[in-house]
Amino acid sequence: MSTEHWRPAYIGVGSNLDSPLSQVESGIRALQNLPDSIVVLESALYQSEPLGPDNQPNYINGVIALLTKLSPQGLLIELQAIENAHGRSRTGEHWGPRTLDLDLLAYANIILDSEDLKLPHPGIAERNFVLLPWRGIAPNYTVPGLSSVEQLAGNAPDTPRIEQLN
Repeated sequence: MSTEHWRPAYIGVGSNLDSPLSQVESGIRALQNLPDSIVVLESALYQSEPLGPDNQPNYINGVIALLTKLSPQGLLIELQAIENAHGRSRTGEHWGPRTLDLDLLAYANIILDSEDLKLPHPGIAERNFVLLPWRGIAPNYTVPGLSSVEQLAGNAPDTPRIEQLN
């Protein structure tokens, strides 16, 4: 599931269970070992209140930029394998707690709406915990079908509460 050309991809990284900061750092190390992929930028990390149910711990979030020869579907398979290796449980609870969450936010200039993958990631424009870290590494990237990360971040809602860690 590889292509012959390098393509940019942006990955949202998050955790709020089992030492979230360690989970995120371990997830980033795993991304650095993806086949046919090179991590080129890492955002600052942020702590945010949960978007979903209130009875869960705060999240640690960041965004990774990489170049990859993997197809979008091939990259998704690799991301899910990393999540599973980190004990990710898929209970079906929407916005529930998780050990590691790796979201394929955007892949090159592709817009895709398949059963298993939607690009860009749905709801991006309303997620300050994605947009603020992303703005730190790629403010001029135009999210396909939307606008630049800088513009989206400037219009992002103030909730959930978020603060930069480093």
